Amino acid sequence: MSKYTVVALDAMGGDNAPSEIVKGAVDAVNERPDVKVRLYGDEARVNMVLGGYSYNKDQVEVIHTTQEIEVEESPVSAIRTKKDSSLVRAIQSVKLGESDAVVSAGSSGAVLVGGQVLIGKSKGVKRAPLAPLVPTEKGVSLLIDCGANVDARPEHLLQFAQMGSIYMEHVVGIPNPKVAIVNIGTEENKGNALVKEAFPLLKECKTINFTGNIEARDIPAGGADVIVTEAFVGNVILKLEEGLAKTILKIVKEGMMSSVRGKIGGLLVKPALKESLKMFDATEHGGAPLLGLKGLVVKIHGNATAKETKHAIFQCVTFKEQAINEKIAANLTVPKSPKKAREEA
Repeated sequence: MSKYTVVALDAMGGDNAPSEIVKGAVDAVNERPDVKVRLYGDEARVNMVLGGYSYNKDQVEVIHTTQEIEVEESPVSAIRTKKDSSLVRAIQSVKLGESDAVVSAGSSGAVLVGGQVLIGKSKGVKRAPLAPLVPTEKGVSLLIDCGANVDARPEHLLQFAQMGSIYMEHVVGIPNPKVAIVNIGTEENKGNALVKEAFPLLKECKTINFTGNIEARDIPAGGADVIVTEAFVGNVILKLEEGLAKTILKIVKEGMMSSVRGKIGGLLVKPALKESLKMFDATEHGGAPLLGLKGLVVKIHGNATAKETKHAIFQCVTFKEQAINEKIAANLTVPKSPKKAREEA
């Protein structure tokens, strides 16, 4: 067994590639001697960035690729035709067992398609959800799904809950995590058809700690550890939280700079404020793993910085050490759809 967790990094994906992506890789290996990063991308450009840093050469490898996948491209077409792109080559390295995980800030659609088509889902997994950690008053919660399955079915949400519970317990370290499903009210009879059909499946599941419905306003307060929803609602929640956090920070800064008194007060509270706001910095928690695959795929923001890249790499180490894929495959329920269950009754 390799002494390293080997992470394939799409060096050309994202708005800040390759500079911030490469810097994140260097920062990661300089902090962790048990990490090796394989940088996939234009060798000349990647090496130009690497030339400005000191690092253990045994922990960084550059693999030259000749193509890049652009955000506006069709994900399916790009994965099929751009075989020598940095993203496809990185994902293929996981499929071939050369790497333990892949991290990319590139096209979300291409990352999702590439992960599911090239690596494939684990046995019994119906849909692979994208699951980021979102900051809350109590720490973090897992939002699952936030972008992979817009047209999910009730049995998919049940599996999302199970996968999310396994992740939160073994990666984040929360024993018996609380699971809730996003709804427009806390009453059991509230919601659309999807939520109403998923609720009894979650309620009857013995492998999760299901606490019922959760309203969006209770998510930032840490109302549950695993927030279950389909991708459309999940993505809206995620983007709203990110936008609101930036807006609040901007308003606070402008308020402090609007007068002499504000500037003096700002200097006094700056250290405490900086520490408090740190817990709401999503980049501290890495990226969003695509759970339920035979290998690990982690999507980071398109404008990811070196810090987010570094933490995503560390996230991969914990994922491997805790054998999350194996735990999901061993503990996942393969439910019948409510319609099929009624037909067989």
